[in-house]
Amino acid sequence: MYKIAWMPGDGVGVEVMQATRVVLDALKLDAEYVNADIGWEFWCNEGESLPQRTIDILKSSQCALFGAITSKPKEEADAELAPNLRGKGLVYRSPIVRLRQMFDLYTNLRPCKAYRGNPLNYRDDINLIVFRENTEGLYAGVEFHPVPDTVRRALEDVSAPMRNFKDVASSDMAITARVITRRGAERIVRAAFNYAEKNGCSNVTLVEKPNVLRETSGLMTRVARQVAKDFPKIELWETNIDAMTMWLIKNPQQYGVLVTSNLFGDVISDLCAQLVGGLGFAASGNIGDKFAVFEPTHGSAPKYAGQYKVNPIATFLAAKLMLDWLGETEKANRLENAVATVIAEGKVRTYDMGGKSSTMDMADAVAAKL
Repeated sequence: MYKIAWMPGDGVGVEVMQATRVVLDALKLDAEYVNADIGWEFWCNEGESLPQRTIDILKSSQCALFGAITSKPKEEADAELAPNLRGKGLVYRSPIVRLRQMFDLYTNLRPCKAYRGNPLNYRDDINLIVFRENTEGLYAGVEFHPVPDTVRRALEDVSAPMRNFKDVASSDMAITARVITRRGAERIVRAAFNYAEKNGCSNVTLVEKPNVLRETSGLMTRVARQVAKDFPKIELWETNIDAMTMWLIKNPQQYGVLVTSNLFGDVISDLCAQLVGGLGFAASGNIGDKFAVFEPTHGSAPKYAGQYKVNPIATFLAAKLMLDWLGETEKANRLENAVATVIAEGKVRTYDMGGKSSTMDMADAVAAKL
């Protein structure tokens, strides 16, 4: 029996996870689902969006399935704390980002596949998968505001461009560091090439910006070229992030496996998702060597919470990724085929697809195909 941490989170996360449980029960997956607290409610009431009790559950589980969370800017997060918690120096940070770093879930896997019959497809021949480095880059959390004098002096000593800001007060300046390591670059690029080799893909496209971000994107590019030598049958394509957004609109069918750093991966994976119907169809796996967390990539959509109208297919496909990771290939294939069949038939469609079916209607339709 598998032990799976069950983290509905906030807003519509609760609803799409409820729908996904219907589907997993129809598959008769031999699993214990252990509810784990995460999200905005726990930040507001406890000052901690990822409580230690949840971390303990995760450490004793094989993997986790996650719904959605609400995240707000610093000032709003502070304002919504319970009165007895304000002024204690508590700082909100995205719990999913913390999970990625805490459990070293360095691969963010985002498949974007066009299913036949989906009225939202940009084209019907799109099958993209983004490998996004998940623990480094601009999301590493190395940020300063106001900028400490020691940090500012050090940067001015070693970086001539930093001196262009000599007339700006430290209190009027914010700095976020883009951290790329050779280890981080090699792990994500190798994961992309391994996937391409296993699935018969002829190329891997590196999406960076080394002509401007010479050091960080430059390191990613050098590492990718070195890793590519271990896969002589797979061609390495290189493109800049800005050009890639254009080519994905113009010729998405020409691409398959994309690999990039954290922020760039966040951007292009949403673009890829829209090509195949939007965030209602976009699943994600946060995968490390020993643990993984699977989720839809949409947010908590507070305005729709409680209405059971959002599309749960992204969460179904996240469960499919989870089943693949667990080695339950047959169940994973059955689930994807059931989703594809319901989409192709077109009888059950949620509001985003132009229909009136509810979240649970979609769950029941997919479960019936199982």
